[in-house]
Amino acid sequence: MQGLRAKFRLAAVVALTLWIALLGLYSLLKPISNGCVMTYMYPTYIPISAAGDAAAASGKYGLYLYHEGWKKIDFDEHLKQLSGVPVLFIPGNGGSFKQATFSTLVADSVRSVAAESDRAYQGGPPESTFHHEAGLTSEEGRADTHLAGFELPTQYKNRLDWFAVDLEGEHSAMDGQILEEHTEYVVYAIHRILDQYKHSHDVREKEGAAASSSLPKSVILVGHSMGGFVARAAMIHPRLRKAAVETILTLSTPHQSPPVALQPSLGHYFEHVNREWRKGYEVQSTHAASYVTDLSNVIVVSISGGYNDYQVRTKLETLDGIVPPTHGFFISSTSMRNVWLSMEHQAILWCNQLVVQVSQTLLNLVDTKTGVPFPERQKRLSVFARMLRSGIPDAFQWTSQPDSNVHGGQVARLPGCPNNLIWKDDGLERDLYIETITVTVLAMDGRRRWLDIHKLGSNGKSHFVFVTNLAPCSGARLHLWPEKGKSNSDSPSDKRVIEITSKLVQIPSGPAPVQMEPGSQTEQAPPSSVLRLTPEDMQGFRFLTISIAPRPIVSGRPPPGASMAVGQFFDAKDGERVLSAPALLLSAYSSKDVLLEEDHPIALNLSFDINLGLLPTSLSLKATGCGIQRSGLPDEEVGDMDNSKLCKLRCFPPVALAWDSTSGLHVFPNAYSETVTVDSSPALLSSSPGSGKTSVLLLVDPHCSYELTFAASLTAAAGKFLLLYSSQIVGSFFAVIFFALMQQVRAWDLDLPIPSVLTAMESNLKMPLPFAPLGFSPLLLSLFVCVLNSQPLPPLVSFIAVSIICYVLANGVGAILVWVSQFLFYAAALTHVFIKSRSVLYVSCQHCVKDDVYHNCD
Repeated sequence: MQGLRAKFRLAAVVALTLWIALLGLYSLLKPISNGCVMTYMYPTYIPISAAGDAAAASGKYGLYLYHEGWKKIDFDEHLKQLSGVPVLFIPGNGGSFKQATFSTLVADSVRSVAAESDRAYQGGPPESTFHHEAGLTSEEGRADTHLAGFELPTQYKNRLDWFAVDLEGEHSAMDGQILEEHTEYVVYAIHRILDQYKHSHDVREKEGAAASSSLPKSVILVGHSMGGFVARAAMIHPRLRKAAVETILTLSTPHQSPPVALQPSLGHYFEHVNREWRKGYEVQSTHAASYVTDLSNVIVVSISGGYNDYQVRTKLETLDGIVPPTHGFFISSTSMRNVWLSMEHQAILWCNQLVVQVSQTLLNLVDTKTGVPFPERQKRLSVFARMLRSGIPDAFQWTSQPDSNVHGGQVARLPGCPNNLIWKDDGLERDLYIETITVTVLAMDGRRRWLDIHKLGSNGKSHFVFVTNLAPCSGARLHLWPEKGKSNSDSPSDKRVIEITSKLVQIPSGPAPVQMEPGSQTEQAPPSSVLRLTPEDMQGFRFLTISIAPRPIVSGRPPPGASMAVGQFFDAKDGERVLSAPALLLSAYSSKDVLLEEDHPIALNLSFDINLGLLPTSLSLKATGCGIQRSGLPDEEVGDMDNSKLCKLRCFPPVALAWDSTSGLHVFPNAYSETVTVDSSPALLSSSPGSGKTSVLLLVDPHCSYELTFAASLTAAAGKFLLLYSSQIVGSFFAVIFFALMQQVRAWDLDLPIPSVLTAMESNLKMPLPFAPLGFSPLLLSLFVCVLNSQPLPPLVSFIAVSIICYVLANGVGAILVWVSQFLFYAAALTHVFIKSRSVLYVSCQHCVKDDVYHNCD
């Protein structure tokens, strides 16, 4: 009976392993649609001849200058005119400096970002959107006086000269020695680039050419994958010239540790480089004075590809504990301004939305007065923050934390709309006075809406959210008024009207609805901006006005096909929903529904007690009502349309903004039906209490009633689990095999029958009863305390749960391999016996033929 139970346990473990493996493989083999646009280019690579350090120059690596254009050029003449800002691209593991190597599935080159840099330089800076721009946080030095009045350049002074090192496609992620060799050559390449600028400048002077801009004193480093780590390793190299590198940008680079440390040298090199970086930012004190090491003026910005990057997880790409906030930051591509996408490990190099934004950012680093990058560290860091970060807060305390921009009628220099985009007050038609907590705009009608803050914001509805697809300044403007008036000049000087249009935050908008024929009604256009006001923001003001431009005032651009704006005063607590871990787990078998009646809060804050990276959850919103009557439409337009389709004519598409502590913000522009996935964090004992949770903010039109359905996706969860914990499963597998060998050795020592590997694994799956209370009592006690106090599960619980699942899967993998090997050996034995018997019969028959004894042969 005991043997039958043990075999049943092992069979159950194998069944669970096969089920998770099949689900995971199905999820991983499905094609990924990342939404990226391809980047096209006309590349030419100009070799840079070796010079200077003979040892490095005579190596197997090479250095090239990229040129964009289809026309043939003279290499020597082009190098002689070299006068831009040098940028060195460092490819990653197995990457090529110029083209994709399809045999190894590598697309690691400088082409895309260099081509877009050239187009951006020729086209100029992007047009201003007048949305709220992100800046430096208080930890990053926001209050520094050097940033007062600092603005991004309005024109580009100098182009970017992109160089790339040819590292022969070596697999630097496999060996620390290869990383050291790459670092040596990158240091040489940096010096060679700076010397080439000096040489080109001297040649032009000898030929009598006009004096050009200042010679560059530093090189910007851009590294992909392991190339980003090589860039940081070059910074601590003893032969690197002082101030030769001051800016490093990395793409999908593991900074904390190697993704897979196949050799000890790899882990040792990572540890050495990170230790030196930590020392480089420490302030060294002496009896005479204190000083900072050479890293004091170096900034590092790390960009992650998000949850679609299976090769390097986001947790490894952060700069925590390596680079202080005053010298760099980490950002995911899902929260990058004008990008909002997650992408694969190689796609981050050619995804047009990302490379365009990176190109514009690097060009904005150049000072228009000197033609070289800003020497001030905080100015360069501010450029990265304003060009890459969105204005959306990193955490979802929109409805609880005050904003310091507006407080008690005092404003911290909120920029107003430019004069050429402001329409006159007398151009507005008669004002509208809103008496309801919800205000709606369905056309650019040229009217101004007045909202009484004291009246509409009473009864706890003290928060205000405004969602629109109208452009700031050219489409909509918002003001706070201490009292009613016709224009800004009507108010006393100490209580002036405050324009808060620049507080509108840009969000990615989904595809605009297609109008089937001129004049026909279309679905509501997706929102592109959102504004939130807390009670602290509106303190000291009596009225809020929303001014909508008339249709002709569009600043030279056509108006949106279906313009809309919705604002609402609401109670923050009414929009909070907490989805517990048991409910999420049960939703995998039976989906859960949440009903949202009409006039619900426009902002719904959903808190998930489980990280949605490890347990992706699908959100589906179905409109159940919106006050539209079928009889109000012509019969030919109604047809078989249900409430959901009818309500899309009135209500804007919902937007989901998800946030987790590892990779930050993820935006889903159209959340009618969407699987919300963030990047998952490993279950570690050192994890913070909030690292296993995900928050989702839904912006939903209050005119519609919805049925919100959420269900956990087991298929996606299995794939994410295998990706995240494959190395732990492999490690546990070796532990299982060693446990089985130990039992066999022990039986040998005691002169007992030696058990098979399967028998030993069966006994390992059985926990001795005396140890069961000792093993499960702390876990059950912590669960009881958390449930009793309505608190989230502690990291210890998730760590133990993941460890048990990995150990069970390791036993299943071991049993499957043993059974497969037994089957192969059995099949080989049968084949051997069959062939042997046939060969013996053939030999005997040959003897029969030779001896003419035919009656004994068949």
